[in-house]
Amino acid sequence: MKLTARQVETAKPKDKPYKLADGGGLYLLVNPNGKRYWRLKYRSLGKEKLLAIGVYPDVSLAEARNKREDAKRTLAAGNDPSLERKIEKLSRQQDAENSFEAITREWYQRRYDRWSVSYREEMLRTFEKDVFPYIGRRPIKDIKPMELLAVLSKIEARGATEKVRKVRQRCGEVWKYAVVTGRAEYNPAPDLASAVAPHEKEHYAFLTQDELPEFLRTLNTYVGSVLVKIAMQLLILTGVRPGELRQAEWQEFDFERKVWNVPAERMKMRRPHLVPLSSQAIDLLNQLKPITGAGALLFPGRNNPKKPMSDMALTVLVRRIGYAGRVTGHGFRHTMSTILHEQGFNSAWIELQLAHVDKNSIRGTYNHAQYLEGRREMMQWYGDFIGQAGKSGSPLAYAAISFTAELE
Repeated sequence: MKLTARQVETAKPKDKPYKLADGGGLYLLVNPNGKRYWRLKYRSLGKEKLLAIGVYPDVSLAEARNKREDAKRTLAAGNDPSLERKIEKLSRQQDAENSFEAITREWYQRRYDRWSVSYREEMLRTFEKDVFPYIGRRPIKDIKPMELLAVLSKIEARGATEKVRKVRQRCGEVWKYAVVTGRAEYNPAPDLASAVAPHEKEHYAFLTQDELPEFLRTLNTYVGSVLVKIAMQLLILTGVRPGELRQAEWQEFDFERKVWNVPAERMKMRRPHLVPLSSQAIDLLNQLKPITGAGALLFPGRNNPKKPMSDMALTVLVRRIGYAGRVTGHGFRHTMSTILHEQGFNSAWIELQLAHVDKNSIRGTYNHAQYLEGRREMMQWYGDFIGQAGKSGSPLAYAAISFTAELE
């Protein structure tokens, strides 16, 4: 006799487990602790077996009966429902292990030491914010091109077209890795290149030589954070990238040789970089030493001294002195390059100073050592030039006494 929903709902526990049969091998097992379980008894290859259907009330009587019929269809097809369930469970486990997020993190761990700290941190943040919430849990082999396009479209809708390009390329690298390791058969990312708006590259805002004196005079009057002010001054004098400066450590500076050794892991091109220091840069470092010299970082964060100052610190300074939109930290590299080229300094010296690495790695390493003395001379000229520009406001007049640097 079949069970009724009322019988199942009111089944009370007894001293020992007991069964309420529904027919066709399906029954409700009621335990002394009150827990109720659906079980299906069946035969496969002449052996009696038991299949767990679910727990009541999570699985209702009607649902239990549907699962019984599914099991019967499996048996009629010559398969074992228990074995099928094990296979399905294993498949789900493999799908979880081979989700887009899992494979991305595996790919990242195999490659992260090839990138600078700032680059790899930005990359992982982007995946975690813009990609994982949407397709991270999906088995990578099942993700369709339209799903990835939907992810890219969300980023594009924010106007972040450069980020769209980066995300598509990085996702493509993840899929390429999945294909070569046998977890995917197709990489949809390259085919989507034409489906999103192309990025129109924006150049960092920069100051011209004529605009520089007024900026320097305004910067000199800044009464906010001393650390941020010195950071801006060093950025201008050295031509390094803002991230390279913010994360600088005291141990990297050789005051006797007047050189800063930036380690490879912090450089965009993953190569160590030597920065000759002008006397003006040394003076700034000596001003900074009593303030932060007891710690590891030149520019520790305000809330956590073990971490570098915020990447927004320089941007805030620029805004506070009235130059928002007119200049960026990166823009001073352009300004330096323009002035030094106009003064006739050797282009190779300038490119090395800006860490634009020679594509020929062997020649690049050789030049790095060969050009150091020439770059010392060049950077001292630039330090004197910046000092004069900030005082007199007449960099062009000062430039008239410069010499044309030539490679010996």
